[in-house]
Amino acid sequence: QVQLVESGGALVQPGGSLRLSCAASGSIGSINAMGWHRQAPGKQRELVARITSSSSTYYADSVKGRFTISRDNAKSTLYLQMNNLKVDDTAVYYCAATRPGSYLYTYWGQGTQVTVYE
Repeated sequence: QVQLVESGGALVQPGGSLRLSCAASGSIGSINAMGWHRQAPGKQRELVARITSSSSTYYADSVKGRFTISRDNAKSTLYLQMNNLKVDDTAVYYCAATRPGSYLYTYWGQGTQVTVYE
């Protein structure tokens, strides 16, 4: 089993920056790709960014050029650097991970709130 714990959510003004962290523990060897998802009130959860075990990355169009996903395997930690934040980035951000050989996100964290307010 894998446990994921996010941190770093906060209140921030437009144009500000935040770095989210996701600490993984347990059966780390069961993790393949990892990703950050978000869910805003009244909206469906969406994939924001993904990074594979070989460090290949994917970003949603809405965050390209502003967000950067990275992982420190030695620390078993996933990061999301968010710059030039916009009001539309307000959401609960979730860390998730897949098992080897699967595209499904099996493991999920509890989420961390990011609020961008004017």
